[in-house]
Amino acid sequence: MSITLVYLTTTLTLPDDYFWQDENAWYPVEQTAQRTITGSVVVSTAQRLGGRPITLQPLDDGTAWMPYSMLATLKSWAAVAGRQMTLTIRSVSRTVIFRHHDGSAVEATPIVHYSDVVNEDFYLVTLKFQEV
Repeated sequence: MSITLVYLTTTLTLPDDYFWQDENAWYPVEQTAQRTITGSVVVSTAQRLGGRPITLQPLDDGTAWMPYSMLATLKSWAAVAGRQMTLTIRSVSRTVIFRHHDGSAVEATPIVHYSDVVNEDFYLVTLKFQEV
C-alpha cells in the first residue's frame, strides 16, 4: 500500500517502508484527576477532537530513502505556516499540518551524496505531522 501526501493538485508518493513511530502512543480520550481538600477525587474526561501526532520515519539506514527532489518539495510545503494536506496511510486519509512545535518538522540526513548532481542525492527523512 502506498503512503501519499496531497496538497492541492500535487501528490507525493512517500516511501512505502516508512514506520509510523507514534501510532500507538495516542489515545482519543483526555483525562485529568485531582484531589480535593477533603480527599475525594474529581475526574474529568473528554473526547479529543484532533491533534494526533503522526511521525513517519525510516526503520533503519537501509529503508525509506528519499530523492532530493521530493525532499525539496516537502521542505517548501513545510515553510508555509498552517498548510493543510491530506495524508493517506493504510488506506485511511487524514487532514494534517506539519508539526513545527516538536522540533524540525522535516529532518533529513544525506545517505548518498553526489556533489555535482544535487537532484540525485538520497536522504533519510523523518516527517512530523499533526492531524487537524
